[in-house]
Amino acid sequence: MKHKLGWKRLGLALIAPTLLTCSLPSFAQDKVAGYPVRPIRIIISVAPGAGSDMVARLTAKVISDRLGQNVVVDSRPGAGGVIASGVAAKAEPDGYTLYQNGFGLLMQGATKRVDYDVLKMFEPIVRTSSQPYILMVTNAVSAKNIKELIAESQTKTLTYAGSSGIGSAVHLGIERFARLSGIKVRYVAYKGSAPSILALMGGEINMAAGSAMSAVGAVKTGKVRAFANLGLERIPALPDLPTVAEQGFPGFTVDNAYNLWVRAGTPRPIIELLNRVVTEGMNTPEVTKILMASGSAPGKPLAPQKLKAELTQEYAEIVDTVNKLGIKF
Repeated sequence: MKHKLGWKRLGLALIAPTLLTCSLPSFAQDKVAGYPVRPIRIIISVAPGAGSDMVARLTAKVISDRLGQNVVVDSRPGAGGVIASGVAAKAEPDGYTLYQNGFGLLMQGATKRVDYDVLKMFEPIVRTSSQPYILMVTNAVSAKNIKELIAESQTKTLTYAGSSGIGSAVHLGIERFARLSGIKVRYVAYKGSAPSILALMGGEINMAAGSAMSAVGAVKTGKVRAFANLGLERIPALPDLPTVAEQGFPGFTVDNAYNLWVRAGTPRPIIELLNRVVTEGMNTPEVTKILMASGSAPGKPLAPQKLKAELTQEYAEIVDTVNKLGIKF
């Protein structure tokens, strides 16, 4: 399958020009003694061009500008995020290897895809951003709203993809929606959000759900159309796109929040430093504007301990959902 416009170029086109011109001052007073003295890397579990990649690059710039050290994004897609988390789990607990992940890491632990306790292996640093998933369809899908989509699925099973494979937020969310609505769907696994959206643009599948940042770029190509916002509220980037909740399924949502993690045992002063500089940097007017234009928003300010408490509760809820749906790998 050939595409005239590569996904990385397509996705980064949304924010790259602004990233180049958005210069944040260096804050020497923010540094911890002896850190950082060499480049930092942020490991992500998706292919370049996905929403997670865009957020990671924006976060990398925030850290680099404020701490005066180079920060690189290391993409390790595949295996539903297990490859990336495996690399991060082997890193030294010194603050030089960060791991960006949201729902996926918790899902790996809940389904026993990794042989360690994810909340003991990793320590959360900060929530960088949050955004809803957007359901997109090919132009071959005739339905114009959720009710019509459910009806169309009764004549042909609709294929869909999204996020980072089996057990991802998108997979669980759409399967939950199928139980609520009776829509007939079949999941097709790809290595990440960007490859699944490329597959949608090429007509390989009927539907795909991607982060708002990914979806905005895909919709602009004209090869796919935004069908429904899977969040609870409409977003400025797609103000006319109704939510699933608005279309007869109140309370239904599939969204994502990106968190930065580090190996457990990393010195507390480093964790607190990164929490502070990322929180401040992502909530500046310049960065907020970039995120909002792409359908995202800065993560709400949370101290590391508070974030860990929220993630611990979310993890318990995911374990319960996995058990109820009987998901196995």
